[in-house]
Amino acid sequence: MTIQFRTYCETLQQIRQTRGNNAKTRIFAECLKSIERDEELQLAAQFIGEGAFSDLSGKRTSVGSRTSGVAAATFCEIDYDLVFKPCRTATGSSSETISRLMENIPAAIEKRSLVEIGLTDIQELFDRLNRAKSRTDKEQILWESWGMMTPVEIKFFIRMLSQGSLRIGFETKSVVSAIAQAFDQDPEEVRYAHMITGSLGKTALLARQNRLDDATFRLFHPLAFMLASPIESRKIDNLHDYIAEEKFDGMRAQVHVKGDQVKLFSRDLNDITSSFPDIVNFFRQKEIPPTVLDGEICLFKENTIQPFQLLQKRMGVKKPSQKVLQDFPVLFIPFDILYADSEPVFHLTLNERRSLLEKLSDDYHLPITNQFEIHHIDKIETMFTRAIEHGNEGLMLKNRLSIYEYGQRRKSWLKVKKPGGSIDTVMMYAHAGSGKRGGTFSDFTLGVSVKDDERYEEEFIPIGKAYGGYSDQELKELNQRIKELTVERYGPTLGLKPGIIVELEYDDIQVNKRTKAGYTLRFPRFRAIRKDLGSSDVNTLKDVEKLYREKMAQQRSAQSEHLSFLYKRNDSNK
Repeated sequence: MTIQFRTYCETLQQIRQTRGNNAKTRIFAECLKSIERDEELQLAAQFIGEGAFSDLSGKRTSVGSRTSGVAAATFCEIDYDLVFKPCRTATGSSSETISRLMENIPAAIEKRSLVEIGLTDIQELFDRLNRAKSRTDKEQILWESWGMMTPVEIKFFIRMLSQGSLRIGFETKSVVSAIAQAFDQDPEEVRYAHMITGSLGKTALLARQNRLDDATFRLFHPLAFMLASPIESRKIDNLHDYIAEEKFDGMRAQVHVKGDQVKLFSRDLNDITSSFPDIVNFFRQKEIPPTVLDGEICLFKENTIQPFQLLQKRMGVKKPSQKVLQDFPVLFIPFDILYADSEPVFHLTLNERRSLLEKLSDDYHLPITNQFEIHHIDKIETMFTRAIEHGNEGLMLKNRLSIYEYGQRRKSWLKVKKPGGSIDTVMMYAHAGSGKRGGTFSDFTLGVSVKDDERYEEEFIPIGKAYGGYSDQELKELNQRIKELTVERYGPTLGLKPGIIVELEYDDIQVNKRTKAGYTLRFPRFRAIRKDLGSSDVNTLKDVEKLYREKMAQQRSAQSEHLSFLYKRNDSNK
């Protein structure tokens, strides 16, 4: 029996209105279990987690909020500027506005004659939108689609067009959990299958067919990166189990090599190969066997790793000029190996992977990170100081026996950074400037993640406003990017899709009960525009709360102790 798009969307709405991730997971697991056809199962998993098209397809519908908004105003026979835009401002959501208009405007009700549409029919509509060249053609397809749908179908149809989150509090890892629950599979095996296939739909099908073992790794498909936890958030039971590496002031990346083929992927799994032709040429000349390396892209000049701010001159530049290549030379420094000898090596321990990496380095003269033994906390302090003197961010402590925990943030890797002072945030709103900045958007509201916080329904909430710390050129580039990400307009303020990540520096964290977060940042300013990060890398509100508690504890002990930050963290964990 075919699952109808209406039934599917009603399930999505039920998930949105349900509190608690376990309950949400149960609802979607039951939905997956009820689907009989393989193609529909794949689409059900894809639509909720990836949107109109699979992440691997490379397809986009290119239907922006203005296109859908104008199309909706015409369909409902209302004025776009006088009626639609004020309604959108009131609801705070373009898709929600269109859904409500379809439910209440007589002209829109009369034009709709409900038809039962399957998920494969919806995919065909998305394909047509992908092929449509003009705005007029796209509007015609939208009107045709909406004419068959209920308001809730229209709402989620529009949200799927933007790719990614449907804003129902149910992200990719929850979809993976639902797949495991629906087909009685080990969640870790399902997560692994998703990691190496890159497709929620294919993962769901393999899980139902009990063929998760058939999920095979292939080169040139980016893998989820292993993540590090702050050392102060984790207790180290035995320092002897860890080695130390300096944490470079660079851009995390993954390099896939096979013969003349070389591809680079950023931490948000985007293909950044064209931005770094010098790294591509370096690996082509080495003629190394099929390999996947995890490491750091650093600006390397005069035998020294240069500041991250200079590396930004290379980030996002798809075809760097010869002058840019000469003025801002980069080096990829591997610290881990994920694929060697024609097979994945995630399951090997860090020590075993390190041996493979060192052999590769010796055979093909590759630069790799240095590792240092740790015998006492004093050693960490000494190495940290030296790393800072080198201009690096701090240290990485890695458990020798840890496997590569792709996509996880546990205690196997710990980061020791400069004490406090900055968090990664997402730009939520852009506000028009005044005076000499008139005509540009120069004031910004930045937010932290509450996706997995059951206290909130949203994905992000504001944590501070910043209007400094960037250069004139960066401001120009920001304004261009803001145009591409705008989904709402509230007079002089634009609401943005989560696409600009900013490392926000601040003087202090203050309690502020008048804000939704309950906290604000004192004197926030841009430290860096992190083109290498995605919205999933943004710090959480719980991170902010933890930083505040730690700051208060430090202030209380500061007068009686003359110990460094690291010693305090060690003492507090005893």
